[in-house]
Amino acid sequence: MTTKARAILKEIFGFSDFRGQQDKIISHVVDGGHCLVLMPTGGGKSLCYQIPALMREGVAIVVSPLISLMENQVAALNELGVRATYLNSSLPAEDALKVEQAMLAGVYDLIYVAPERLLTQRFQTLLQRASLSLFAIDEAHCVSQWGHDFRPEYSQLSLLPRKFPEIPRIALTASADDKTRADIISCLGLQQAPTFISSFDRPNLYYRIVDGSNSRERLLDFIHQEHAGDSGIVYCRSRKKVEETAVWLTTQGITALPYHAGMDTATRSQHQKDFLYGENIVMVATTAFGLGIDKPDVRFVAHLDLPKSIESYYQETGRAGRDGLAADAWMTYGYGDIIKSRRLLDFNPTPAPIRQAALNRLDALLKLCESTACRRVHLLQYFGETPNYSVCGHCDICRESLPAQDVTISAQKVLSCIYRTGQCFGVEYLVDVLLGKLTTRIKQWNHDKISTFGIGQELDAAGWRAIFRHLLARGYLEVSDERNTLKLAQSAREILRNQHKILLRFQPERKLEKNKKANYPDHFSPPDQLLWETLRLWRQTVAKDHGVPAYVVFHDTTLLELIRLRPQSSQALQQVSGMGTTKFARYGESLLKILYRTGG
Repeated sequence: MTTKARAILKEIFGFSDFRGQQDKIISHVVDGGHCLVLMPTGGGKSLCYQIPALMREGVAIVVSPLISLMENQVAALNELGVRATYLNSSLPAEDALKVEQAMLAGVYDLIYVAPERLLTQRFQTLLQRASLSLFAIDEAHCVSQWGHDFRPEYSQLSLLPRKFPEIPRIALTASADDKTRADIISCLGLQQAPTFISSFDRPNLYYRIVDGSNSRERLLDFIHQEHAGDSGIVYCRSRKKVEETAVWLTTQGITALPYHAGMDTATRSQHQKDFLYGENIVMVATTAFGLGIDKPDVRFVAHLDLPKSIESYYQETGRAGRDGLAADAWMTYGYGDIIKSRRLLDFNPTPAPIRQAALNRLDALLKLCESTACRRVHLLQYFGETPNYSVCGHCDICRESLPAQDVTISAQKVLSCIYRTGQCFGVEYLVDVLLGKLTTRIKQWNHDKISTFGIGQELDAAGWRAIFRHLLARGYLEVSDERNTLKLAQSAREILRNQHKILLRFQPERKLEKNKKANYPDHFSPPDQLLWETLRLWRQTVAKDHGVPAYVVFHDTTLLELIRLRPQSSQALQQVSGMGTTKFARYGESLLKILYRTGG
């Protein structure tokens, strides 16, 4: 089996070796086993069911949550010569009927469907008549109401083990906590099946969380100085902020498009297509723009608002650098984000246990934001993984090597100031009191007469905001009303009584440094640069002719290997990673001509 799987891996997908536990998972499913697979975005989850689908008799049914995701994956498989298609609401009834008939005739190896279609009586009857090789449930965390992306239709997939108990079921997700895993296992009948957990580490991602003040300007500097001309995603919480940010970035000379669920379907689809097919577009989006993104050359993901949880943060940032090349996970974060996030949960109509679980996930995310130690270690530990290092060297905390400072006395000043002003003012007013600013409002309330007026000269306004943010994030402060006034939480006594120290890492204002992109044009010699531009132009032309995104023809990683190896024969070209049999037959001659013409 291993020999045949490796042959498919090389001949069809163009890769010489499996990664991580791929070979074990594939072997298990080919032998008829069920399993749960937790593997990071870009880790190669799809191969874990695509190769078994090509090795087992019958058609594989892949449950996928979004039309765009199905279409992208089918286009990529068709480009490889794999017999795959999809059944979804975008197909006219006549075309859908043809797909169903071809499915019964054994024409396809894989068919992608939405859970809503799979749940219909018509489709279940069709499945009973078809020869099935396996069920693959992608984005399986959608099963769980405890998870970050619950889809009620997914929870009804419990019919699979009841109606098709003998057909292998493989559930796949990039992130799931213990409760979510338990729900997946229970719903899909995987109690006796193994769980394959790969490392959650994404070493090519550089994690950075910066102060939330002047967030737009910080974002603009980040894009201009580190990712000019790159594809990227900017996440915002509200539709209004998405629209405003996209317009503003456009006025600043950046090609930016908005995407959110409130847009008309045609415009939203066109924007997504432009992003997937383009190479220098920044998509500004709500998390409605998410699961369908299979674009490998996204060089950065930026958050202008807090995600809902570490799971959401991990999955959203994981859309950067799927090709394994250097990419950035960048986020702005301030005390206003904490207040908004907690207020949204306070008014959430869901049952109390689910709301409390969401609050716990938010608290875990805030601890990551306020961490004074390596962010990567913190992330991995959250997912139950213990790395063999304490300093990754590839996050802002490790790279900048800024020491954690004991700010307990300053924190006590904050708490005292809140108490002495009556626990009925917001952050900005309290900062002014600490700094001793004699504003009209402070004089009106006679707060220039209290003992905490002007006692905060050791820090500037940004420093005090950072302490307020930290105390809010750690639960020592609470927001008491819709005016965002602060009051002391019960736990604040621990700080006032010196029972707990407050450690904080202050971020200095600094110029962003160009992020060196491993193996990218920054390091190219003139001949390499010429070949890089020639290959990209050729790829773009081919993609347009085939009606697919450029990365479907070849990933950047394959182009980079062509530049590095400069193969001059058919045999040498077939050894390039990503050069499967079908792609070699289609493009081999053209590539060899380019390599010869550019001095390969």
